[in-house]
Amino acid sequence: MKSRCSESTAAFSWTIIFFIFAPSFNFFSKDHTMSIYTKLETLGITLPPVAVPAAAYVPFVQTGNLVFLSGHIAKKDGNAWVGQLGKNMTTEEGKAAARSIAIDLLGTLHAAVGDLNKVKRIVKVMSLVNSTSDFTEQHLVTNGCSELLGEVFGPVIGAHARSAFGVAQIPMGACVEIEMIAEI
Repeated sequence: MKSRCSESTAAFSWTIIFFIFAPSFNFFSKDHTMSIYTKLETLGITLPPVAVPAAAYVPFVQTGNLVFLSGHIAKKDGNAWVGQLGKNMTTEEGKAAARSIAIDLLGTLHAAVGDLNKVKRIVKVMSLVNSTSDFTEQHLVTNGCSELLGEVFGPVIGAHARSAFGVAQIPMGACVEIEMIAEI
């Protein structure tokens, strides 16, 4: 039969061990391996500056702990990435365009919150894919954005709700436009 004294001593010992080692390993952080910026560097990604809005809107709005990012169009070589899925672009090209938008969204999110390590969750992604009426792979195009967000933030923080729509046209003839909501 164990005495209460030995049980409380064991509990006290574990408490001391926890507080000695806890500062060197943050049990409460969302990622124990590396910061978001280290992941971006490993992926060869440099965050772009926030794009100047092309119309009467702002690039982001924060309300409470949510940050709403305005729609970002796909760009190639600094200009709108023009094309229509199902007409003159393949699904893989559209997916690459969506991935490039994810990088722009991360640049805007960084400007909005100051540190991407503050992001608690990517809440929602909404994608508009400039596509013909018979093109049905908008969801696969949008994976270009979703997969990069998962790679950067991990499978919990990067997992998000999502909508992907086919539309007849996007401003400047761009092939894809994506907006995002994040929690900080």
